[in-house]
Amino acid sequence: MSAIEAHLAEFAGLNAQVVGVNTDSVPCHVAYQKSLGGLSFPLASDRWPYAGTAGAYGIFPPAKHSVPFINDRAVFVVDQQGKVAWSKIYELKEVPDVGEILAVLKNIR
Repeated sequence: MSAIEAHLAEFAGLNAQVVGVNTDSVPCHVAYQKSLGGLSFPLASDRWPYAGTAGAYGIFPPAKHSVPFINDRAVFVVDQQGKVAWSKIYELKEVPDVGEILAVLKNIR
């Protein structure tokens, strides 16, 4: 998350809104943000119905790991028409490459 935070101006310059989503509860999100010293982009809770959003995006139940009750780690780029223009699923310990995501955004027009 801190890598994304460090590049928020570049995301904004590409007319992109960053939103983090996971199945943790809102209190967990608040504690997580506090542990990081805050975030400048929203975190959305996919708690109820449990993993409804993750399921709709095909990352719950997970395919990349076997940890129960945790969706796959993924990045989705949704274009201005609301369609998924690019996505990538990562191993849980893998940090998404911000440069790769920014390059994708630069090519979507």
